[in-house]
Amino acid sequence: MLLKFTKMHGAGNDFVVIDLITQRYQPREDDIRRLADRHFGIGCDQVLLVETPDRPEVDFRYRIFNADGSEVENCGNGARCFARFVR
Repeated sequence: MLLKFTKMHGAGNDFVVIDLITQRYQPREDDIRRLADRHFGIGCDQVLLVETPDRPEVDFRYRIFNADGSEVENCGNGARCFARFVR
């Protein structure tokens, strides 16, 4: 499977951004860990997923995952990169 992604950097952190609106892929926790692995994957601090929104009045939503596969509520540097990505 070919997965399109964007690698971004912000204030010392690096992110892999994946647009799940334009491609079919639902990463599991172990997929996130593999993507984030700096030796065998792409390597990043966090993975940002752009997804179809839950509500009709918004254009998209995004989720943030740490390199260990755990989901987190927010990340300032990740939000800056995400804003640049969806611009």
